[in-house]
Amino acid sequence: MGELLAQKHNFLFISVSDLLRIECRKRGIEVSRENLRTVSSEWRREFGLGVLVDKALELAENAPQSYAGVVASPMRNVGEAQHLKDIGGTLVWVDAEPRIRYERIQVANRGRAAEDNKTYEQFLAEEEAEMHPSDPNDPSVLNMAGVHKLADVAVRNDSDIQTLQRTIDAALDL
Repeated sequence: MGELLAQKHNFLFISVSDLLRIECRKRGIEVSRENLRTVSSEWRREFGLGVLVDKALELAENAPQSYAGVVASPMRNVGEAQHLKDIGGTLVWVDAEPRIRYERIQVANRGRAAEDNKTYEQFLAEEEAEMHPSDPNDPSVLNMAGVHKLADVAVRNDSDIQTLQRTIDAALDL
């Protein structure tokens, strides 16, 4: 979705997962979903729950050109999602059937072969680990189910890219 808004509507797309990947590489640790979760939780504890949103906005403010808006994705923590909403952002939940998401990741080959090369069962287990908080008393951990509940807009992405584009444009009045 972020890439579509960037291509069609002059939004700046920032992958917060890429920010975490960069941090993993700086630390000399494997770029894995488990390590991405660990680093994101550490950052939230140290810098506040909205740290990834703030880092995305900082990149946008320092960008060499101006944009119609900023897309920071994915939002996987309730605190960062709430921070986004508190500063006036719109939280969009985009979802597809798990098998479709898995197959898209396998086909995309985004240069993350080691990170994305896994069985469907491994993929589902990782998603489950991110869907519900590992520690319900720790607001810094991932909780995608909680993020979903906060969403202003929910979009299904089970079809083709053109359908997704039309759905997003209609949902966001673009």
